[in-house]
Amino acid sequence: MAELITAGEPMGLFIAQDKGKLKRVKHFTSRIAGADLNVAIGVARLKHTVKFISQVGNDTFGEQIKDLLQVEKIDLKDLQTSSTWKTGFMLKGLADDGRPETDYYRKGSAAAHINLKKLEFLDFSETKILHLGGILAGLSDEGYQATLKLIELARKQDIQITFDPNLRPTIWDSEGLMIKRTNEIANLCDVVMPNIKEGRILTGKTAVEDIADYYLKNSNSNVQQVIINLVDDGSYSKHRQANGSYQIERIAAIKIPEIIDRVGAGDGFVAGVVSAKLEDLSDRECLQRGSAIGAIQMQNLGDNEGLPDKEQLAEFYDRKFS
Repeated sequence: MAELITAGEPMGLFIAQDKGKLKRVKHFTSRIAGADLNVAIGVARLKHTVKFISQVGNDTFGEQIKDLLQVEKIDLKDLQTSSTWKTGFMLKGLADDGRPETDYYRKGSAAAHINLKKLEFLDFSETKILHLGGILAGLSDEGYQATLKLIELARKQDIQITFDPNLRPTIWDSEGLMIKRTNEIANLCDVVMPNIKEGRILTGKTAVEDIADYYLKNSNSNVQQVIINLVDDGSYSKHRQANGSYQIERIAAIKIPEIIDRVGAGDGFVAGVVSAKLEDLSDRECLQRGSAIGAIQMQNLGDNEGLPDKEQLAEFYDRKFS
């Protein structure tokens, strides 16, 4: 039983110890990565119960991922293990601007071959939110079908569904297919959370309100709220109310002294929003927490090491908002 269920692709991660092109780096530090795994960790550290669904290989990375989930007290009963397919991994460089070079090795990964039949037996009791990202759907047809199946199961239980497009063009067969399927999934969900770049790619619109309206005013869409991470310009929310009107919120970006690593900051933002929703906080408070956790994560190396617990988040709030 878990308040939050999420699914995605966990990966091994090698972070360069030296700056420069990845092809020249000789020494790496081993960590764990994966967008939806990062969200799961971020929410779990704020004392919410979380279940993570995926498949790993029967290999070292798979064991490291299981160990991390156990440490973070995340339910891994529905984390499948394959003796055929390997866990994917990635390389990440170091960069002065916080935008490191990355290189992925995930084609044919264990997560891309997730067993759909096992999803039928998921326990949704006490679940308030199903959170999905677009990566699983882009990995393979099995991942795409698994995403649709999870949405179908959650709908039957009247569970809120949040969605982060997490566009990764290199894993899709074409940009056209990426946009088509990502928007198909988005329109089946309640809350859609692209960053500004993803929103423009998916909708062909430029202005934030036009991006939001692309989903909110689509007669074939279930979307009730669009939250856009504007990155250096803050964040934005447009939320359909019960009377048919819309509530709009926008906050400025949180200024931080030094950006060490932007990778994982978007996942931190999503973890903040999702955890705030689990606590029934206001739209503005959702944006504030998302922005805060994203800012904290950017000051840490690694994809999820900086994600705060309740005490660390409270200390950050005291420094920035008191």
